[in-house]
Amino acid sequence: MFRGIFVSAIVLVASSLPAAAAPQDGLDAMKKWNLITLGDLTSKSEVEGRAFVGGNLSGSSSNYFIKGNSLPASSTPGLTVVGNVTGGTKNLNNSSGAFVGGDMTSGFNLNGSAQIVKIGGKAKNINGSSGSAITIGGSTSGYINANGATVLTGQNLNPSFQDSLVLERDTMITDLKGLSAHLAGLSATDTLSIASNRATFSPLASGSSLAVFNLSSGQFNQFGEIQFNLNGFDTVIVNVSGSSALLNDNFLGGTNNLGQHVIWNFHEATSLNFKTAFGGSVLAPLAHGTIHNYIQGSAVFGSLTQNGEVHLGGYAGEYQVPGVPEPATWLQLIAGFGLVGVSLRHRNRTLATA
Repeated sequence: MFRGIFVSAIVLVASSLPAAAAPQDGLDAMKKWNLITLGDLTSKSEVEGRAFVGGNLSGSSSNYFIKGNSLPASSTPGLTVVGNVTGGTKNLNNSSGAFVGGDMTSGFNLNGSAQIVKIGGKAKNINGSSGSAITIGGSTSGYINANGATVLTGQNLNPSFQDSLVLERDTMITDLKGLSAHLAGLSATDTLSIASNRATFSPLASGSSLAVFNLSSGQFNQFGEIQFNLNGFDTVIVNVSGSSALLNDNFLGGTNNLGQHVIWNFHEATSLNFKTAFGGSVLAPLAHGTIHNYIQGSAVFGSLTQNGEVHLGGYAGEYQVPGVPEPATWLQLIAGFGLVGVSLRHRNRTLATA
């Protein structure tokens, strides 16, 4: 009887456990996607790699997967949008492909052959390409020019198709917020050097592959130039506290390769404004960002107004987040504690009757 009650208790506890954050999965997402917005994206610019939009995609004409032909082959499309796609025409380049959970009323131009496009809702104005497969869940309007593509309409993809994208988005939100919190909790290994108008990030050789700098958004106001001396470090984390920041700095020596090794973690920010070209991957899952020039590296925002490009060269370091027990592991631990309790109870009864 006790065992049955205990098993029921385990099930109850399991059902009440929140989805566990997997920060390493968040880090892997930054390697996979060039741009991630957990909410809406308003864009009139371009993304060189893959883009994931957790909300709606709007704005004037924009371009995706511009340099996708330089990436390894993958079944992941160049553009994924959980919600609706509106505004100006969206250009899918280098056989990008696209998944759209809701309606697509902006128009798609498929540049490159053999693209896979799935639209959960209704669709309007598509220029296809040779060998492409276009599947539309709802009705169509405007022009649908196959141009050698196979076009299937009225396929009733939703709600299961959109639900799968929502689940992917919600998992990504949890994992990326978990990653940001984990990085913010790392102890600083080095101190930022500020001289006159220049900030120099120069980690000391310590035999470690990870360097961590912690600073406030207020310190950004103390300098206008940024210089990195990576000194052979594989990964450099720059944790920036504060609710907002204006990023108007010049990167001495350029921005090349910084995104592959440097992660700027704006773990408290709710508003970020990038005025100039920015070097390094950006992790800001709580923030609405506005970019006016390019970011070179992976970019994660809560939502984004994109007036500048997002360039390839995303995080590619070897840092591994220390493991956190998964829900199944927690259940094993709970069950183990329960068995210990049963054993102790049995032992106490035996002693009492001795």
